[in-house]
Amino acid sequence: MKTGYSTWGMPKVPLDTAIPHLARTGYAGVEITVIPGYTSELSTLTPDVRRHIRDLFTEHGLEMPAIAAHTSLLETDRERHAANMDRLRASVDLAVELTLGDTPPCIDTTPGARPEDWKEVRNRLVEETGALIEYAAERGVVIAMEPHVGCCLCTVERTLWLLEQLPSPYLKLNFDISHFDVAGVSTQESVAALAPHTVHTHVKDQRGKVPDFEFLVPGEGTFDYVEYLKAMQTAGYDGYITVEVSVMVQRRPDYDPLASADLAYRTLSAAFEKAGMSP
Repeated sequence: MKTGYSTWGMPKVPLDTAIPHLARTGYAGVEITVIPGYTSELSTLTPDVRRHIRDLFTEHGLEMPAIAAHTSLLETDRERHAANMDRLRASVDLAVELTLGDTPPCIDTTPGARPEDWKEVRNRLVEETGALIEYAAERGVVIAMEPHVGCCLCTVERTLWLLEQLPSPYLKLNFDISHFDVAGVSTQESVAALAPHTVHTHVKDQRGKVPDFEFLVPGEGTFDYVEYLKAMQTAGYDGYITVEVSVMVQRRPDYDPLASADLAYRTLSAAFEKAGMSP
């Protein structure tokens, strides 16, 4: 397994600053975020900027395991839904263009809608996800669906159901264990069920349980990363363990995105060492 960082936690930090800092810190890979509000928002990535991003990653010896394109597939407004799907397809095209090795970065997204909407939207989710997979598969790109607290895809059972409806090597999971931890699902249970279907991960720290919970920077809470890493290894996962700093943390008036990346790296490195693993 390797340590990665998502620029989700760096919405206002230019990649020219973020990439060198994350490389110096010790991360092996970086997931770039291309949603609105970020310095690397998709519509700003001209051909010259895309070439520059590739050069930045190459210069600093970093891999790009994923692109964070989190966009609802279940928007009810017709025009907004069409724009969302266009953006997801354009993110797939970006993944092809930014491929640094043999495998394009996967596209991380969440499905949208609310937990209580599940029965109403699940068939539509299959339809929309299936169409996106078809587009991605033609380009060799994996869609990494992220189960997420507060959205319709919020349980192990629902996640496995979706995967059963769309048995494709181009649909896998972006497995963020924090969303299961705050829901009271044990590490062993969620990892055993979901790690075999996982192409990419996110980790945070967290305290409390739904509905009274808080996401934290790794190292600020008590999540047992050693247990988690050992469970992921036992399940056969050998990809990226990627830090994602929640918007909850970003709202703090004293939030420092670079210092948070440093703390998270120290936390994961110590956990890898204690687990007897080499990241």
